[in-house]
Amino acid sequence: MKKLVISLKTPTEALEDFKGALIRAKKKKGNVEPHFEIAFDNKQDFDRFVKNISVLICIQALKPRSVYELAKITGMDQSNLNKLILFFEEIGAVKIRESKVKGRAVKTPIVEYQKIEFDLAA
Repeated sequence: MKKLVISLKTPTEALEDFKGALIRAKKKKGNVEPHFEIAFDNKQDFDRFVKNISVLICIQALKPRSVYELAKITGMDQSNLNKLILFFEEIGAVKIRESKVKGRAVKTPIVEYQKIEFDLAA
């Protein structure tokens, strides 16, 4: 099961975690279990993520074929939803698959994680 961990860390803390994971991976020298984490370094982006987590749930559960279809499902304005999807893509929570349907370019949002976990340890 692919799990995404969401945390709120300073850049220094995130770098130290990365260094520790790299050292552990080198020592293991075998099949290392992947770790997917998004570490926010500012509260504004973290709040934006949390406020809109329902969109990720809709993408994961309903598997819309396009951003337009997702906008209809969620009742959100398509322009605002496009900006939100781009934010999710930039931080790594969503992938966008582009394809052509009846000659039109269609962007399909995809959430690859089965579980989203929050790590808010201080």
